[in-house]
Amino acid sequence: MATTFRARMAGALLAASALFATTACSDDGDDKTEEESSEEMTDQQPAPESEESTDTAADDVFGTACSAVPEDGSGSFEGMAQDPVATAASNNPALSTLVTAVGEAGLGDTLNSAEDITVFAPANDAFEKIPEEDLNAVLADKDKLTEILTYHVVGERVDAGELGEGSPYTTLQGGTIDVSGSGEDFTVNGDAAVVCGNVQTSNATVYIIDTVLMP
Repeated sequence: MATTFRARMAGALLAASALFATTACSDDGDDKTEEESSEEMTDQQPAPESEESTDTAADDVFGTACSAVPEDGSGSFEGMAQDPVATAASNNPALSTLVTAVGEAGLGDTLNSAEDITVFAPANDAFEKIPEEDLNAVLADKDKLTEILTYHVVGERVDAGELGEGSPYTTLQGGTIDVSGSGEDFTVNGDAAVVCGNVQTSNATVYIIDTVLMP
């Protein structure tokens, strides 16, 4: 309390000194108006430095299918980086079938609340490889669907520079997946190709793949 009082008194004295100095200058014949003086002081203030953007979400992705991701908006790479993974996927039209499956399994909140995970996300084309009758049967079986979807999620964040180094990775389903390759050419379990990798969301790194993984 004493420190606060002294600080307030010091501020009041400074303000009074400034007012006295301004009045003295005005009495000496300085006919600048208060508005002109304020403008002059504003002109003399250094321009604020522009903050350099640190958003490199779009710069670090790789893969031929990345061109299918919207260039702007909430479904773009920059937009996805602002949201947790299930929400980010729901804004990306390339992952609409996966989003439907996640909704049927009731896993949206689980994925959104997880911290530092990696998701191998099947693109729409991946689901089209499954016969429609089989796909509908899986979508109707919540337990089986949950098992398949959690098999696509690794409980640690693996960015592109580390991809494959810790393989095989343990999934949330309990099984393991093997990632092999280098540079921008990776496969998962020897079959599913990474077609757009290192997509960032606020809580996950996503690798879009062209085949649904089966436990």
